[in-house]
Amino acid sequence: MVEVVIASRNYNKVREIKEILTRLTSAGSGGLNIKLLSLKSFPGLPKIEEDGNSFRENALKKAQEIAKWTGKLTLAEDSGIEVDYLKGAPGIFSARFAPTDRKRNLKLLKLLEGVPASKRKARFRSCVALVNPQGQAKVVEGSCRGRISFKPRGSYGFGYDSIFIVPKYNKTFGELGYPLKNKISHRARAIQKMGKILRG
Repeated sequence: MVEVVIASRNYNKVREIKEILTRLTSAGSGGLNIKLLSLKSFPGLPKIEEDGNSFRENALKKAQEIAKWTGKLTLAEDSGIEVDYLKGAPGIFSARFAPTDRKRNLKLLKLLEGVPASKRKARFRSCVALVNPQGQAKVVEGSCRGRISFKPRGSYGFGYDSIFIVPKYNKTFGELGYPLKNKISHRARAIQKMGKILRG
């Protein structure tokens, strides 16, 4: 069994990654034979500053640093929301757009005030990096297209989930709930690709 460290201090993100990987692990005879470890298993680890110019750079940096410190295979993810009307913003600054999820959502809705539904197109992007202790890396990406709602809807999820509408269902991630979101989201799509790499 291979041990994989999830390099994130975001509890919600760790939970989602674990749920997606656990589903892949139990997917019949083709499942993954891995044991997932969180950063809580390694007290004293430094906080990694996400100062890259892309989701890829941030994910790689986190995975490389934690793999070096722990000596274990490490998985890291960086993601965010890109709004077409705002020329891709907030993008890599999604988590730093405002101090809390609620304030981030309200700020984004304020910037889109008066903008019609047809011009509120957006996408969630996720970049996942896997790095071994020797520094060898694999990187995959996933995305999910949708649009920004006019107000928050739903109580599931975190981040921008309550204002991101998935057209196929005409519901936000916040309304769809975790089981479905963790099959169709940007993060799910990236992790599923990484699952194939882990499967070898």
